[in-house]
Parts: sequence; C-alpha cells; structure tokens
Amino acid sequence: MMTQTVEKPAAPFPVTAWRDHDDRARALPGMGLGTIDLPEVTGQACDGLWRLGARRVALHEPVDLTVSGDAGARRAVDLLCLVRELTARAVLVDWELRLPGEEGADQWRLLSHLHPPLRIEGVPDAEEALYTWRTQHYLCKFVWRRGPGFVQIRDRRWGELRRFTADEPEYQAAIEALDFGTDHRDVPPAVLADLAGELLVLRVGDLGWWLPYRVNRWLQEAMAI
Repeated sequence: MMTQTVEKPAAPFPVTAWRDHDDRARALPGMGLGTIDLPEVTGQACDGLWRLGARRVALHEPVDLTVSGDAGARRAVDLLCLVRELTARAVLVDWELRLPGEEGADQWRLLSHLHPPLRIEGVPDAEEALYTWRTQHYLCKFVWRRGPGFVQIRDRRWGELRRFTADEPEYQAAIEALDFGTDHRDVPPAVLADLAGELLVLRVGDLGWWLPYRVNRWLQEAMAI
C-alpha cells in the first residue's frame, strides 16, 4: 500500500509592531499594530510591514547562530534576513543575538551594520561589544546596489570605506543566490571563497548568507554615501 508523505508547513515568523520608535509614543492608543505572523521572510513582506505603518518591530525569538542541523540554520538565516530587511527600511528592530562562544567574539562585527540587538550572548565582553555596536551604528553602513551590468558594495564596518565592484556574471549570480541564504555548495567554490575572504558572506551551518542590505532608504543624499 502506497503512503503519502505530507510536508509540514514552515512555522511563521511572529513579530509585534508599532507605529513609532519612541517608548512613550508607542504606548498611546492606536500606536500598536499587534502581533503579525509573517508566513515567510521576503523583501515584499517587509515592505508590507512598512506600508502598515510599522516603524518599530520586535522579534519573538532570538537569532541563534549556535544551532545545528539544516532546519535550525535555515531558521536563523531567515531571522537574520528579517533584521537586515527591516534595517534597510529604517525600521527599529528589537531582537536578541546568540553567538557560538569564542568564535562570536569577532562575529558580531560582521553583523554590526544591522540595527543593534537588545542583548548578545556568547561574547566574552558582551556589554562592551553591545555598547560599541550601538554607538557606532548608522544606516547605510554596509550596503549594495545593482547597476547596469554590475553590483557595487560599500562597507564601512571597519571604520574606513571599502568598496567592491563585481561585473562578472558568476559573481552577480552568486550574490542573487546568497541574498536570502543558500547551500554553500550551490555557489562556485572560487566565487564563494572570494566573497567570504572579503567578509561579505556569513556561514551558518551549510548555508551561506549575503551580509549587506540593498539600498532602500538613503541616510543622506546618494552622492554623499
């Protein structure tokens, strides 16, 4: 007798949203948007939150980079995508970050272009790291944009401007695949090694994830970035 396997649907991504950043303002009537279950994390889903009026969003679970297994890695990367896409839209994000022990001592710097978390675990000097992250964070710190036949990345996470331009088709295809996370084996090894060597990609389990966010809201005039 043939049995049918029913694939379990992915768990939604619940968030709580408000219309204002300020703690006092979001306590006023009508400022809360309640809990919203996102069926998946996409740029379109984050655009939908913005159109609803969300200017501050709280995640209901930590971003856990200590996980093992494909499902845990996929969940962690999806949550990172959510923080990245909301940061790109100038939305304040309340979230927590869990890093893997000694490796996390420097790993937080890779993520320091994202809106600062409320708490970091797994870093020896967590309070100092969090203070540095909060005081040195600004929008458009690490961004990329697509031009006609090229991709340009601007990285200021390390205190100076590092600029990269990729016009080779294989690099552009790799960036598109990595944008929301993909198995590292799906990317040509030489291309992945090159991108990882410039600290543009984060590995979470078997997944590779594109770190910078796409320019969505300029902090100032584009020519000044």
